[in-house]
Amino acid sequence: MILLQASSAPDTIVDGLVNHGTRIAIVIVLGLLLHIAATRIVPAALQRAVVNSRQRPLRPEELQRTSTLSQIFVHVISVVIIAMGSFMILGELGLNITPVLAGAGVIGIAIGFGTQNLFKDMLAGFFIVVEDQFTIGDVVCAGGVCGLVEDFSLRRTVLRDLDGYVHYVPNGEVRVTTNLSKDYARVNLDVTVAYDVDINRAVESINRVGRDLATDAQFAADIREAPQVFRIENLGDSGVVIKVLGVTERLRHWDITSELRKRIKQGFDNEGIEIPFPHTAVVWKNRPNSDSLLKN
Repeated sequence: MILLQASSAPDTIVDGLVNHGTRIAIVIVLGLLLHIAATRIVPAALQRAVVNSRQRPLRPEELQRTSTLSQIFVHVISVVIIAMGSFMILGELGLNITPVLAGAGVIGIAIGFGTQNLFKDMLAGFFIVVEDQFTIGDVVCAGGVCGLVEDFSLRRTVLRDLDGYVHYVPNGEVRVTTNLSKDYARVNLDVTVAYDVDINRAVESINRVGRDLATDAQFAADIREAPQVFRIENLGDSGVVIKVLGVTERLRHWDITSELRKRIKQGFDNEGIEIPFPHTAVVWKNRPNSDSLLKN
């Protein structure tokens, strides 16, 4: 009985190929056409969607990343096409595919539980690319750490901090991303002067330094808006706090701010403007007089 069943299976397949060859051929041809369409439509559609969302031409690294996403989508679509086509062909051959579907469902559930974090990371990485949250070369804070984005994939982001430490951050674990170098950066500096300094004189000195820095050949290309006094920020314990703002190219605000501090200090020194430091007044209660100290 067992031998009879085993020998009947090839006959069923041969009969299915003979009787349903046309339908099987149509399934195969349709599968090939869908695969070809996916390989041509998906990359173009994805690149168009990314360009429209950013409203500017894509940078080389963004083009490369979009191409990687396209390959992933095409691969997933191809797997789905192959799976569906295989089941349709098996059905045409007269084979019972119910046990196969049941087994595939059990395996799929097991794999789903084991890889749900992986799909979560990849989905988050996809939205990072589409929304242009950051790219390689940006300085970002994500997942509780900050650093330069050295590498990026759908699964994880690689950050290197100022100490040289490399952090691998799963994209699915990122709730808030802060991009410190998106399109442009800002000089944001607080300068404190003593209370007995003419505040207008101090403001003019700072603005003059900012204008000179913006016209310096070494820094002019990196400054979009010259640093200047924005407002009187605070009346502090030791002096008047002046807020200075300016706009620079991305990743250049640290160097510009450092140079601005140096030039403001030099300008204040030349003009006799005091930068105060904390003072502490000591008051003695029940202080003994000098005569009692001499007697002792």
